[in-house]
Amino acid sequence: MKFLQPPEWLEPRGYANGTMAEMTVGSRIIFVGGQIGWNGQQQFETDDLADQVGQTLRNIVEVLKEGGAGPEHITRMTWYVKDKKEYVAAYKGIGQHYRAIIGKHFPAMTAVEVADLVEDRAKVEIEVTAVVPPAA
Repeated sequence: MKFLQPPEWLEPRGYANGTMAEMTVGSRIIFVGGQIGWNGQQQFETDDLADQVGQTLRNIVEVLKEGGAGPEHITRMTWYVKDKKEYVAAYKGIGQHYRAIIGKHFPAMTAVEVADLVEDRAKVEIEVTAVVPPAA
């Protein structure tokens, strides 16, 4: 297994931004740890939920890139949101960010409301699994 750490990011404490396992047939599975709406320096630039989703998705794409993958390889996404009503109200902005960053690729997804996230300013956390074929 290889840990995926974009070189310009601060080292995480107690978790990995992503991991990659090579499969015997040449395919790879990438597990992206829960990403939140802060930048690579672990600083929040906004408290707007849709904009945090945008940053979170950019973080996911950066981790995937470290494993030689892109958004098109995502097979599963799990979204954890702190406020379901705020999430539903932000659908339009979230959709705009999603299409701009991930495109028209819609993997299996789950979204759940949680009591809280570890980082106080985080409004969303998303984890991803990606499968990368041998040719990628």
